Order: sequence, then structure tokens, then C-alpha cells
Amino acid sequence: MAFISAIHRVAWLGALARAGSSISWVGWVFWAIDDTPQSAGLLREALTETLQRPFQRAGVDVTQIPQGDDDDAFAARQAMAAQLLIGRRAIGRDLDGILRTHAAAAGIDLPALRTVSNPFDQALVKVGARLMVGGADDVSLEELTEAWESVWAGEPEHIERIRAVHVAADRSGVDLHARSPLADGLRGLLHAVEKADDRLLCAAVRACTKGSGALMKLLMERAGDEPEILATLMDDSMWDQWVRVGGVAPAGRLGEAAIALSTVQYLVVPGWAGDLERYLMLMDDLLSTPGAAEAPADPAATLGGPPR
Repeated sequence: MAFISAIHRVAWLGALARAGSSISWVGWVFWAIDDTPQSAGLLREALTETLQRPFQRAGVDVTQIPQGDDDDAFAARQAMAAQLLIGRRAIGRDLDGILRTHAAAAGIDLPALRTVSNPFDQALVKVGARLMVGGADDVSLEELTEAWESVWAGEPEHIERIRAVHVAADRSGVDLHARSPLADGLRGLLHAVEKADDRLLCAAVRACTKGSGALMKLLMERAGDEPEILATLMDDSMWDQWVRVGGVAPAGRLGEAAIALSTVQYLVVPGWAGDLERYLMLMDDLLSTPGAAEAPADPAATLGGPPR
């Protein structure tokens, strides 16, 4: 049995690896399954490298980000955040928007938007860059709220409730900013990966890669002929918390970034791991439901293909 498993692994790696290129996050799956101190170390290294890649590409050395609240340090961090955005391609619509466009053209009703119209909108990306470089102290509550409001598509009262919670906490002497997973920016995320228990780290990668695999199967093989599956997936909080911001993980560096982001959320966001496990059960139920359509020869043809 072990011999067959080894052959299966080699076959997968051989099919996905090209000469001189990375095997992408498929290799991470095997390390997570092995669940040993050695494989956890390999995962830690791969995740750390992936999380730092946008900084390295922009010429920003994470170890050289100035600390402190003096004006010079703050100005330097703002400049680094701006540097991260140079050459970045704007994303006009995310996965959600593309799917909704094709569903509307086909006369299919989907659950209404509950949060932002596009999580990759420039207003959010600019604030996100500052958070990643300098942490929560570099972005005021008002700035963050205004960025969200500019692309908010859910109930307006929700933004006001968030603002009221933060104001009440501030009056009580509680700093909710300090409790944010991004309180220390990228440094904090790297620290979380570095200090994570080996078994927890492997479990996180197993869950995130399994989830992305199940999601891709449902979207590519089932949703085109069974739109109710798409409606069910969208009618869950994890569509906004996970699918739209990193659930889809194609092969290559984009997929690595998606899995790394999901893994960090699994490790640092309270309750997120449990929500993903619950969503995994939902996807497993959908996959086991009779009526699975055959996978299309051209995945791009699903739901009509990408808009032109």
C-alpha cells in the first residue's frame, strides 16, 4: 500500500512539475499529509517565502521596516506601502462579480451581496498595504471605515455598528486594533507561522488545500449545470470570508499566495478554522450528492467562460 501511495505521489508531482519550475502548492499537500517535524519545517519555509514575495518583488526588506511612532518612521513605512503598489494590476471584478454576471445573463438568482462589491478594490488595497507594512497603528479607524464604506454593498447599518463597537471599546480603554490579526502587519503573520505548532500547521495546510480542491471541483465541474450549488456556496459567510479572498487556488504563485493567506487566517483569526471545517463539510455534502456533471473539456467554458 505504501508503495502504491509513493507511486501516486510521484505521478502527481511529475504531471505538475515542469523543467525548472515550481510544483506549486501540490508539494505542500504531501508535506501536510506527512505531518512530521521535517515536513512542517518545509511548510514553514514555503509559507514564509510566499508571504514575503510581494515585499521582495517591490524591493522592500521586511527586516528593515522602521519601528516606532515618530514622524520619520511613520513616513518611511508609508513610502514602503506605496512602493508595494507600484506596477500592481487593478482588479475590476473579483470571482464573485464574474459569477454574478454570468448567472444574471442566464437568469439565475443568487444571494445578494452582503459585504463589499470587490475585496480587491484600490481603496481597500491601499489601506491593506499600509496595514501589512506598519500594522494596525498606522491606519486609523476612520480611514479603515471610510475605505470599507466606499465599496460596501451590504446593509449600511453594519458599518455603523462596527464604528459604534470600536468607539465604545475605546471609551472603555480597550484597543480593538491591538487584537487584530494585522496588529503587527506582515511581521505578525510571519511570527504566527514561525511559532505555530508543527501539527497545527500541517492541519491548517491540509484543511486549506482540501478546501480549495473541493471548491474548484464544485465550481468547475458542477456549478455550470447545477447553479443551485453556487447559490448554496454563496449563501454562507465563508463565501465572503474565504472564497472571495483566497479560496480559489490555481497552480502557480497565485495559488501559493491563496493557500498561504488561508493558512494564516486558519492560524490567527479566532473562529476561522472552525468555520472552514464547517464549510468543508458543506462542500463534502454537495460533492456526494447524486447528479454530478462530467467535467468540461475546457474549464473556461464553465458558466460561459470569463467575460470578454
